[in-house]
Amino acid sequence: MTKLLVGVIFGGRSGEHEVSLRSAKSVIEELDKSKYEILPIAITQSGRWRTGENALQRLTSGNTGELDPIAIFAEPDNRNVFRAEEGKLLEIVSKIDLVFPVLHGTFGEDGTLQGLLELAEIPYVGAGVLASAVAMDKGLFKDVMRARKIPVVDSVLISGMEIEDDIEVVMRSIEKFGPYPMFAKPANLGSSVGITKCNNRSDLKEGLLEAATYDRRVLVELGIDARDIEVSVLGNDHPQASLVGEIIPSDEFYSYRAKYIDDKSEYLIPAPIDEATAENIRTLAIEAFKAIDGAGMARIDFLLERESNNVYLNEINTIPGFTSISMYSKLWESTGLPFADLLDQLIELALERHNQKQGLQRFYEVPPL
Repeated sequence: MTKLLVGVIFGGRSGEHEVSLRSAKSVIEELDKSKYEILPIAITQSGRWRTGENALQRLTSGNTGELDPIAIFAEPDNRNVFRAEEGKLLEIVSKIDLVFPVLHGTFGEDGTLQGLLELAEIPYVGAGVLASAVAMDKGLFKDVMRARKIPVVDSVLISGMEIEDDIEVVMRSIEKFGPYPMFAKPANLGSSVGITKCNNRSDLKEGLLEAATYDRRVLVELGIDARDIEVSVLGNDHPQASLVGEIIPSDEFYSYRAKYIDDKSEYLIPAPIDEATAENIRTLAIEAFKAIDGAGMARIDFLLERESNNVYLNEINTIPGFTSISMYSKLWESTGLPFADLLDQLIELALERHNQKQGLQRFYEVPPL
């Protein structure tokens, strides 16, 4: 059997660089070596593309000097990865069949990488340009959900320029919007990077400034007393939802520290909720996935308000974490789909979607007068 050559792309210019390295380690280890050859493609924090022996370990340690600089052409029918030196393309390193992006956050999960791969007509795992961009932008994403009547928590979007011009005016306006607590978040980032829970005006000022260091737009969201609920979605035109899980964070909220550092958060699969609520969450997850034209995979996060039992959709992660503690694969494993089989299905879905797009008419022949 001819093996597929899969380019696994990781690292990147994002606040989630370190998370990407952990995810890539799991994906590379779990991909079935009898079916796939793997080309590790490391992107440094300065945006340099590299490959070579032990690329993941070298990028993790910051020792990328011995890796080969590489480039991919943004043109169709050319899936070659070229070795590059001082701006010159020297030779073909490999010809890839498919890309598995494990890039979280900016320049990986926001549609930019997907745009390059679309231009090159290289099949890739996960959502396309539109879904990636919409899901990544928390402000636009909430507008789309509201338009589809999918419940989300009230929020307001503020530009970094407004914060820079007069943060006091901004804070007074926000305080009219709703009571504390609130959450200040970069509009385009994930893994809880740059998020601050604001219990008072001092916290709000700190949170706005922190979020504005990561993005030019900041989302401020009303805080509710809620449980953190997650569900995984898999598929293209006919997506399926996994069992519903719950996270009990070790921090005041599910912060970066609670996710990746202190190893004290609890993960309950299935979530201890009634079946009607669980089914409602699965239904909303699939509706949201379809609303943004999702593809392949997504982990969809919900808030379940403790007092009312109301369900609010929080966000869609189009490139969910694949670390040892990540819920995306854990939820599917508990649903009956082991990690290696899940990766197989994601690759099959990527090829299916690519073939579907290849069948579209790209030219219009003007009929004669």
